[in-house]
Amino acid sequence: MKNLDDYDNAFSRYSKTLDNRPMPLHSWDFFTSHFNELKMVISDASHLNSLAQKNNWTAKWDFAQKLEEHVVVVTDTNLSIVFASQNSINMTGYAAEEIIGQTPKMFQGEKTSKKTLLEIRDAINEGRPFEKTVVNYKKNGETYDCHIQAFPVFDKNKKLTNFIAFEKAA
Repeated sequence: MKNLDDYDNAFSRYSKTLDNRPMPLHSWDFFTSHFNELKMVISDASHLNSLAQKNNWTAKWDFAQKLEEHVVVVTDTNLSIVFASQNSINMTGYAAEEIIGQTPKMFQGEKTSKKTLLEIRDAINEGRPFEKTVVNYKKNGETYDCHIQAFPVFDKNKKLTNFIAFEKAA
């Protein structure tokens, strides 16, 4: 094997000519946090795109953009949750795995407006979009105002396949 001392010495001389500025170690925490959020967004967007393709959705959304600011929840026509974005834990305290298979009723409670729920139910039964703010409950029992933009999703044969909701704390 060749002796690499000449290379090491040359690299040492070269690196001394560079204007290197050390970064504090805590800056990696910000990078890692953002990187993990970005991985979640990419994963969720990919899953949503697969769901859209599988169900032949006619509507198109930029899921990556929506996921940066919203929790995304998809239900089947019986309102059983089939997808919840991973960032749901930040708003609700529930991990996505705990939400899937449930209905949105899991977030409702005593302070949730019955009038608003009736308006939402009417929109769902009529297959039309709605935008409402409701009082929801976190896993720990705390309440929060949840702004919901929801849409019925149809396939290429104009058959209702899903409902999708873009939610954020109001």
